[in-house]
Amino acid sequence: MLRLHDTASREVQPLTLRDEGKVSMYVCGPTVYDLPHLGHGRFTLVFDVLRRYLIFSGFEVTYVSNITDIDDNIIRRAEREGRSEAEVAKEFEGHWWDAMDALGVLRPDHTPHATEFVGSMITTISQLLERGVAYATSDGVYLETTKVEGYGLLAGQPLDSLRAGARVEENDEKRSPLDFALWKAAKPGEPLWDAPFGGGRPGWHTECVVMSLELLGEGFDLHGGGLDLKFPHHENERAQAVALGKDFAHHWTHNGWVMVEGEKMSKSLGNFTSLTDLLASADPRSYRLLVLRSHYRAPIEVTTETIADAERGLARLDSLARRLHLTSPVAPLRRSDLNGDAAVIESFCALMDDDLQTPQALALIFDLVSSANTALDEGDQERATMLGETAVGLCAALGLSVKAAHLEIDADTLALAEARDKARDEKDFAAADALRDQLTALGWVVEDTPDGTGLRREE
Repeated sequence: MLRLHDTASREVQPLTLRDEGKVSMYVCGPTVYDLPHLGHGRFTLVFDVLRRYLIFSGFEVTYVSNITDIDDNIIRRAEREGRSEAEVAKEFEGHWWDAMDALGVLRPDHTPHATEFVGSMITTISQLLERGVAYATSDGVYLETTKVEGYGLLAGQPLDSLRAGARVEENDEKRSPLDFALWKAAKPGEPLWDAPFGGGRPGWHTECVVMSLELLGEGFDLHGGGLDLKFPHHENERAQAVALGKDFAHHWTHNGWVMVEGEKMSKSLGNFTSLTDLLASADPRSYRLLVLRSHYRAPIEVTTETIADAERGLARLDSLARRLHLTSPVAPLRRSDLNGDAAVIESFCALMDDDLQTPQALALIFDLVSSANTALDEGDQERATMLGETAVGLCAALGLSVKAAHLEIDADTLALAEARDKARDEKDFAAADALRDQLTALGWVVEDTPDGTGLRREE
């Protein structure tokens, strides 16, 4: 039974399911007005790993992640660049999917766009007004948080504390500094939708509660995202569902910060780093491996050094895959389809079931890599293959692929490798060593395999 930390209870709890054998997940997606950053990369990888592990464990998963395609930032960029909001959103959504594909993130089952659900959002806001938990002002419609039972649950703080720390705003029509916009009245030149309470557009916090309930239904299993969304975004989603009398998400999961040079990554600190740039300069798999090396609720440090170290870890995996001619499965792997060391697979699942202990799960995989290489060196091909297949399969359960692509090797190099194999067969080890030195001088990494001399380029 998978146990995950629940933000609402602040405890690790079993992930209880609405429907047996099925998991319904909603993970907040991007606002598409700029290139994706490292924090985006982390949350998508964390929840991709969770999704893949659930599939590996035999569950049928419905995964929903939205696209916010209308927002103040989109409007400002469109105005600044002299183009439409739709053009801005389309461009940066394209960059988003390019990055997700490079990271190997599975596409969601549903990708609702905010502009497609405005009608449902207007209905929801009308219902909140009718219930007396929302009110209109000159600049829109707000939810009155003091009328929502248990407001502040996800923040883990009482209302008075939240109110004291709330940002001071200019709108003196708000009844509490914690009240938040359900609907923003349109300013001149801004896009708008007609509504009974005036032309405008929905507030960010209203989008996700409407789309998640419409696509997954009441009482869906899990709502996730980065720690920065815990409050106010997720709390404000939850508040609207509570105010409507709706059964909302049963489990809340949040991943930790991304740190750059010891500071939390954020635009305000000026250490905002483009995920697109990282993916262009490093093996995209390195970021997944770096994310897996830390527990999902702990912070991670992203630097050139940590990425380079992750790439060295990938080199070990790829080297074993080449020695054994192993490849990663294309589709998400199920445990029932993995032939390997049963005891190791059981240990892996026990670690993952305990709140996704990916650092320990990775350590187990790299122990397999070491053992498989040792078995190969000792000539035990059968044991090496079994251990290697287990390692590659468990990597696949985490979405971590191996690369064992065949290299084009020129005829002269092949002749040297064949001469070395002949020298070894004849036990002329001095000649074999000299041929190894020649190959190394040509830029090849030489490996001894059961099939003879193996060659690869330096990772």
